[in-house]
Formats: sequence, structure tokens, C-alpha cells
Amino acid sequence: MTAAIEVIAEVGYANASYSRIAKHAGLSSTGMISYYFAGKNDLLAACVAEIEQSTAAFMQPRVDAADGHVARLRAYVESNVALVGEQPAAVRALIDLVTNAGSQSAAVNERLALFEEHFRSGQAAGVFRPFDTRTVAIALTGGLDAVIATAAASTPQPTELARLGRELAELYVRATAPDPKGGSA
Repeated sequence: MTAAIEVIAEVGYANASYSRIAKHAGLSSTGMISYYFAGKNDLLAACVAEIEQSTAAFMQPRVDAADGHVARLRAYVESNVALVGEQPAAVRALIDLVTNAGSQSAAVNERLALFEEHFRSGQAAGVFRPFDTRTVAIALTGGLDAVIATAAASTPQPTELARLGRELAELYVRATAPDPKGGSA
């Protein structure tokens, strides 16, 4: 699976043939790949599942360790940007698979609903100001995706990724913060 993800990251979905993947994996033929996967779509779905599992293993402990709505928002954004430096091939491959191959990623697709619920819950707790949770969830995922795609195209140093993550997280924390004067923003 690693070879397939690395090949997709390097040459893109359209050019990721069984023969390229087999060569990258050091296999003498494509038979091993076709034995385990019914076709290219089956292989791509397995790649997406593998990437989702590895990204969750990286991000979830950081998010779970954060205490409170604002800290969890910050941890999600910062760990998602940091992921580019930790797993650049996986991030590039997932972007390509979702964008160009029409692959479905439950983790990517479910983010809007998760953020909407997080924002509603934070509003009920008084830590986020009143706003349309759908609009802000769309803005958050769109901005996050843009930063990640830009960083994944030419992976910056870890210190730069950390700075980008902090800046983006701070942008969303400030945008959702309650008005200090007690009114709505």
C-alpha cells in the first residue's frame, strides 16, 4: 500500500499504473497487486482508507489532548497542517485521489458536519460567538485545504509548517471568539 500511495503522490492518480507501483515496491510483476485488488478503483479505495487511518493516528491524539472547544479547534488546525511535514506523500496522494480520481474520503467528507457540531456546541457553551455554523465550517475547511494543498506542493520546513498552523488556527479562533463587549460581532 505504501508503494501505491508514494507513486500516486509522485506522479498522480492518472499516471499511477500497476507496473509503476510494482516497480516502486520492488515486485517483479503486477500479479501481486491484481491478486489483492479487483481493479484500480479497489486499490485507490484501499489507499484512501490507509491514508485516513494514518492521518487519524497522527491527529486524533493531539485533538483529544486539547481541553475545551477553542483548544480543540486550534489542535485540529495545527495538527492538520503539521501532518504535511510528517506524511507529505500521504497528503499529496489524498489530495490527488479526492480531487482527480473522484475517490471518496469519509474523513474529508464528514469534516463539515463535525465542525458544524463543534461550533454549535461551542456556541451553546458560550465560547464561540453567534454565527452561521455551516458558513464558518465551509470557510474553515476551505482555508485549511488551501494551506495544506499549498504546503504539500512544496513541503516547507517543520518550523514554517508550525507557524502556518498557528497563524491559521489563530485566524479561526479570533473569527469565532465572542465579542469581548458582550454583543454579537
